[in-house]
Order: sequence, then C-alpha cells, then structure tokens
Amino acid sequence: MKRSKNWKNAAAEVDRAALYTPLDGVRLAKKTATTKFDATVEVALRLGVDPRKADQMVRGTVNLPHGTGKTARVLVFATGDRAEEARAAGADIVGSDELIDEVSKGRLDFDAVVATPDMMGKVGRLGRVLGPRGLMPNPKTGTVTPDVTKAVSDIKGGKIEFRVDRHANLHFIIGKASFDDRQLVENYAAALDEVLRLKPSAAKGRYLKKVTFTTSMGPGIPVDPNVTRAMTAEIDA
Repeated sequence: MKRSKNWKNAAAEVDRAALYTPLDGVRLAKKTATTKFDATVEVALRLGVDPRKADQMVRGTVNLPHGTGKTARVLVFATGDRAEEARAAGADIVGSDELIDEVSKGRLDFDAVVATPDMMGKVGRLGRVLGPRGLMPNPKTGTVTPDVTKAVSDIKGGKIEFRVDRHANLHFIIGKASFDDRQLVENYAAALDEVLRLKPSAAKGRYLKKVTFTTSMGPGIPVDPNVTRAMTAEIDA
C-alpha cells in the first residue's frame, strides 16, 4: 500500500518494538495524527476468544465519560407516542413502515438504530442491510426498548457499542485528537473495563492479547495490554 510522506513521518515516531502505556499511547496518537481535520482516536483489541462459538462472543456497550467527540445520528423505528418521545429526545430520523422501506432500499444516513419491541417483527427483515454494519437493534445493547428517550439520550451522550469480529478483533473509538490526555485515557479505561467484565467463562488462556491505538489514517501504536488499572497515575503525579 502506498503511503503519504506525512504518514511515513508519523510512523517514524512510533517504536514498533515498544509497548507504550495507555497515557503515552494517547499522547503519541495525538502527535502522529496526520489529518487536517480533528482525527478520531481508535482502539483495536485482539482477544483470546473463538468468536465461532456462541459462548465466546464478546459484545456490549459502554457510556464513555467524556463522550466520543461526535454527535451520532440516531434513527428510531417507532409509532405513536414513542415516536414523539424519540423526536423530543433528539432522534434525527423517526418513522415506521415507510422508513423501513427506505432503509431496505439503501438509506444509511445514520450512525445508530433504536427500535421499540413492537416494531421488531418488521425491522427484522432489515438484518441483511443493518447486520453487517453493526446497526441492527438488539435488546442486549439497549437498542430494542420501549424507553426510546433513554436509548436516544445515551447514544447522543457518548454511548458506544462494540462486538468482536470473526478474527477475534474488537474495535471502538475513545474520542478525538483534540481531547486532552486525561479524557482519552479515562474513555479508554471505561471501555476496557467493560470488555474485561464481559470475558466469557469459556475463554481459555490469555484474554487480552494485543492493544493498538491509532487515529484516522494514522499509524498504529502498540499499547501494553497488561496495563488495565491506574492509567492516569502519571497525570496525577
């Protein structure tokens, strides 16, 4: 893959043989952000699970204490009073049958989807459209619920969803390059705590195998997977 001069210069700042602390990792991620826009800071984990087995699937949500740095566009499938509640909570797109038809035909101008339980019989047929994009509403992640106000507010406030892929990798964002060091580290700590809490009992051996920080179009930064507590100690010192 051909890389830009800026990317090569940024990559030269990263010691690929090192394992950075989370604090040093976010500092280096910010330093090596190569975009003119406010880059997103992302985390990739390699987990010691077999996603082909249902009892080793890792999937969940977490409310980042400092948000994601972006306002998610939320679509809600609901009718009647629930639809009005969704609009009042700040949902960007609200509808039922007609909206389902639009999505089935390729409408994808949203970042998250919420549905009331009574709509799931119809929304279910969108699985082939929403599923591969990680957008299918699910009771386990709080996106199939009668309480659309809470669901929309949580997503708008910085709630993220994560799910291990078939290669045992798990990705999530922890903010923007413009965030300060503490905000990024605390967001990472909150997300990692939830991933660790969800460790499947059937998973054997080392659970957290590899951690990499990166920014939009920036180089990967290897982070020590053994550092899971007291991540802001250096800031507080």
